[in-house]
Amino acid sequence: MAEDDSYESMLCVKPEVHVYRIPPRASNRGYRAADWKLDEPAWSGRMKITAKGKMAFIKLEDKNTGELFAKAQVEQYPGSVVEAVTDSSRYFVIRIEDDNGTDHQDQHWGE
Repeated sequence: MAEDDSYESMLCVKPEVHVYRIPPRASNRGYRAADWKLDEPAWSGRMKITAKGKMAFIKLEDKNTGELFAKAQVEQYPGSVVEAVTDSSRYFVIRIEDDNGTDHQDQHWGE
């Protein structure tokens, strides 16, 4: 029986997440949440993780209106789209591309 790739399933909903501006990586060491201004989020809202076929999607939405703020397509984890920080299990760096393929790396979120 063939998989139905048209069905999108909900894997996780976090009602409150924050996006921060992060400094560029100074070296090849991993990102550290301690280097971010955690008391100054650039955006706050809801996160949904969905799956369609073998692909997962991270969607950041306004928690009141549902308007999409950003999304990331995740083919595998760990991988280049989602990167854990070295000093916390609560924060991650996600690579975001718009629908035109423009990279908006260095967005990150935590709960």
